[in-house]
Amino acid sequence: MPRLISAAMALRRDPRLLKLPPYISLLCVLVGVVWLVLLPLDQYSRRTYISENALLPGQVHTYFGGSDQHVFRAYRHEVDALLNSTNVQVNDELEKIFKGMGLKVGRQNYTYHSSGETYTGENVYAILQAPRGDATEAIVLVAAWKNLEEEFNRNGVALALTLTRYFKRWSLWSKDIIMVVPPDSRAGMQAWVDAYHDAHDGAQVAALPIKSGALQGALALDYAQDGRFDSVHIAYDGVNGQLPNLDLINSVVNIASGQMGMGSVLQGLLRHSQKYDDNLRTVMRGMLSQALGRAEGPHSCFIPYHVDALTLKPVGNGWHDEMGLGRLIEGLFRSLNNLLEKLHQSFFFYLLIHKHRFVSIGTYLPSAMLIAANFTIMAIALWVKSGYKEVEPAQDKPKAEEVKDGEEKTEAMPRSVVVERQTLLPLTLVAGSQFLGFVPLFVFNQTPSSLLTPVFAIFTILNAALPHLASVFLTSHISQPPSPQQYQLIKSFSLLLLGMFLSALATLNFALAFLVGLIASPLTFSRPWADEWIGARYAHAAALHLLSPPVVVLGGSLLAGVGVHEVLREAAFGWNVWGMYTPLIIWCVWWPAWLVGEIVVLGRPRDGEKEKKA
Repeated sequence: MPRLISAAMALRRDPRLLKLPPYISLLCVLVGVVWLVLLPLDQYSRRTYISENALLPGQVHTYFGGSDQHVFRAYRHEVDALLNSTNVQVNDELEKIFKGMGLKVGRQNYTYHSSGETYTGENVYAILQAPRGDATEAIVLVAAWKNLEEEFNRNGVALALTLTRYFKRWSLWSKDIIMVVPPDSRAGMQAWVDAYHDAHDGAQVAALPIKSGALQGALALDYAQDGRFDSVHIAYDGVNGQLPNLDLINSVVNIASGQMGMGSVLQGLLRHSQKYDDNLRTVMRGMLSQALGRAEGPHSCFIPYHVDALTLKPVGNGWHDEMGLGRLIEGLFRSLNNLLEKLHQSFFFYLLIHKHRFVSIGTYLPSAMLIAANFTIMAIALWVKSGYKEVEPAQDKPKAEEVKDGEEKTEAMPRSVVVERQTLLPLTLVAGSQFLGFVPLFVFNQTPSSLLTPVFAIFTILNAALPHLASVFLTSHISQPPSPQQYQLIKSFSLLLLGMFLSALATLNFALAFLVGLIASPLTFSRPWADEWIGARYAHAAALHLLSPPVVVLGGSLLAGVGVHEVLREAAFGWNVWGMYTPLIIWCVWWPAWLVGEIVVLGRPRDGEKEKKA
């Protein structure tokens, strides 16, 4: 045992160990990427199932249809007549319809400001009180007047009115049913949900005049297309990548395919072969949607309040009509009506491969954690390395050692000695870079919409020049330029923060943590270059600049076919209205780490030995 301890202590001081971390970090990144691309295989995914037995999806006979189709057409005629009316005029007519059904009706005004634009409107909603309930629980049916694409949701509103009238005739409900008609799918629903949970800003959003009980679930209808459809698209992503309970999605798929004979579509993939290519495409689309963190429908506003919600949108051309969709909604509402408590037994963190297979958090999370760990490993290695300095034996022992008779004189090898760490400058630089990230966060979220493009262009130019200016200032305009040890500490502190932030973020928004970590992974290998390698220095800096946040935002907008103006405008709206934290991660986590990495690459450490000889 003593020999083992002494061998371990000797190994701990072996300088060769400090050469391993870069290779370990690279291995973590590669394994993390390979781990992710293996997930769409059936060997690493699981088949979906219903965990909450009380749901009993598809076990009831639905009666919606027959004469209800005439009611639907009558309501659609009334809705079409309101096409060119104002929001207030529309709500006046809807209020009359709701009151004609014998429902309690409420209206709510809201006004949001974002990017110099004003989003104002009025929500109207009605509450169907459960004959068998005590107003302690409720289910929400949403039909926005316009969907996210600003299309007139004529069939969705008409079908929601028809279903509300149909539900009124039944005495089996144990939960209240709330029918909400916001003027749009972006701001109106957020105002209503915030006010329902008393989390609204009274200066912008009015309080709700009437309420029901705790919301057990919500379903939004996006039925703007005319004609029959083939499948129903299930939008399930919430704000900031939050997801509803998997049982809710499984219930819709079960009822649609098992009882109605409808297809179910995820992530816009209308024809899914259930092979690896389509599986990977579904995973990538889902991760991108979660990473962006924007609302994918009216349902997205409910999920941050732990209310499981979905948006259903008929797609394709087939033989199903509005009565089939109505029976699907009836079946889902009757399943939710069976619940004694909120959905909790199934998964809230998952990646859907297709409608029948998923990957749970325990399987996919290590891929993001490995990428985050590569930053932490390199940060710890740099911290350890900064505490030692290689010196020649002559510097450590001025007098030459005598060589005994019969012994060969060996060449003196450098040895490491403990040195004091100079942490003031590295801490100041890294902390200053972190706080500097609030500047673009504030600017892009407060700039008027008409000025976003020129402001972004100016910031992109300044972003390219800032690392060079900071490097020149550190090298030539302070009394004592940074030493090699201080550059090691600068990089160590920056990577330590980045790894810590991404590790925590991976448990909340796996996709955002994975994508930011993957794009920022070259920062792990940033290093100062000697003056004789000036070409390599600027080539390395140029390569890092191609992976800077402004360049990635610009490239992403070009690939998506939208202008950078729309991207920044949507991000500002998400920050100001939805509470989306993606801009915070980009400008206050990723951008400061990139800035520090560029400064390290452009740095020219002072040579302490030359200074002493001089």
